[in-house]
Amino acid sequence: MNLDEAKKELMSLQEKIAAYGHALGLISYDGATTAPKKTAENRGRSMGVLSEELYKLQTGEETVVLLEYLDANKKDLTQEEARMVWLLLKEIRDLQKLPMDEYIAYQKLLVEADDVWHRAKETSDFALFEPILEKIFETSRRFAGYLDPEKDPYDYWLNEFEEGLSREKCDAFFGTLKAHLVPLIKRISEVPQVSDACIKGDFPEDKQEKLSYFLMKLIGLDPDHVGLSTTEHPFTTSLGSHLDERITTHYYREDVSFSMFSVVHEGGHALYDTGSRDEYAFTVLDGGVSMGIHESQSRFFENILGRSRAFAYVIQPELRKLFPEKFSHATVDDIYKAVNKVQPSLIRTEADEVTYCLHVMIRYELEKRVMAGELAVHDLPAEWNRLYKEYLGVDVPDDKHGVLQDSHWSGGMIGYFPSYAFGSAYGAQFLQKMKETVEVDRCVAEGDLSPIRNWLRENIWQYGCLYKPSELLDRVLGEPFDPMVYVAYLENKVKDVYGID
Repeated sequence: MNLDEAKKELMSLQEKIAAYGHALGLISYDGATTAPKKTAENRGRSMGVLSEELYKLQTGEETVVLLEYLDANKKDLTQEEARMVWLLLKEIRDLQKLPMDEYIAYQKLLVEADDVWHRAKETSDFALFEPILEKIFETSRRFAGYLDPEKDPYDYWLNEFEEGLSREKCDAFFGTLKAHLVPLIKRISEVPQVSDACIKGDFPEDKQEKLSYFLMKLIGLDPDHVGLSTTEHPFTTSLGSHLDERITTHYYREDVSFSMFSVVHEGGHALYDTGSRDEYAFTVLDGGVSMGIHESQSRFFENILGRSRAFAYVIQPELRKLFPEKFSHATVDDIYKAVNKVQPSLIRTEADEVTYCLHVMIRYELEKRVMAGELAVHDLPAEWNRLYKEYLGVDVPDDKHGVLQDSHWSGGMIGYFPSYAFGSAYGAQFLQKMKETVEVDRCVAEGDLSPIRNWLRENIWQYGCLYKPSELLDRVLGEPFDPMVYVAYLENKVKDVYGID
């Protein structure tokens, strides 16, 4: 085998891996959206077979020999080829440390877990979900031990979702946010509240769906490559490559803002994925490099753009057209303040920008303690409820609105939640940098987000997984990450909405 042949084999290997990922993604997407309720076992068997074949492909002798040959000749590879080899070897070496039977069993467990979580949430029955969640946490600890026995299990998974992240960094970051946000929330509670009456009422789902497609077009999603569906918990998935993205939302008749912001949030994820260079399609460089960077994009569109006064201005005519009884007399200022009302609440995905990170902090603290063996899975509901009372001052009425509200644990995503908070903070610093060359508010008010998308594509999206998260941040910002930029952004937003310093 010569180097040119090896490079061709490298591309062929990645195309096969992408094909398996496409099939597994479709099965998973179907299960979360339109699949009949009692089909989880069927999907689980299919995913088990596909996962086993993918495992064999990725860890087989042919693959290992190919990648080690390329790695030994990396001086003769392009930057992209070298990064592909590094990413593939890392995944292979990780997979080789996991017993194949345990790996396949875990894929089946996650299919079952998704089905059980949906039923448990529907009936607000944590006891139904508890046994399978115990298996997920136990497997996460055990797999971390296989993969890096010298590292704390929770640190291992934090790093997997956001390379370089650890409990130490999370504790410092959340400590900074807590020190500034808790007093800020207290000051807000002492002044008259703004009204959110215009976004509450009765909003038919068919009209909300029309609003969803309007928003997708507004932020720049390509309907030929991005589909929309509904599910219990909104998410975004890439199927095979950035050329096929699916986003989902959930419609609540009594509150139009939930679907509105979930579409814009998930749309931010999809824009990031579809912004990858076309030559990265069907390779491991395709799509976002980490969950923190990914969440920076979704939270950027949802909050920094979507909850801006300029965005309220541009969506006001569409809201009046679809829901005249609620918005015919609502001013831009009414809409802006309604979607920025700061009020401690039960549901993370419905939280305002100021209290949002406290929701994430609660999940982080619970995960950290369960992974360390300091908190039993059985005690999660009670501890969840206690922390919501302590941090946000709200009483949790049932598990559906408490510990069962998120789908992440059922998907095995232990260590994911901190990415939401870090992503929010990254986004504020991206905005600060973007404003040096782009008139952001003017672009949004005119309904032309292309200069904003162009900046993000040029600086972030196009690179896919080419750079590590820390390298990408350094390239974009040209300065160290500073959570105080995010704190200042929130304080300025509060000053504008509530008139307080």
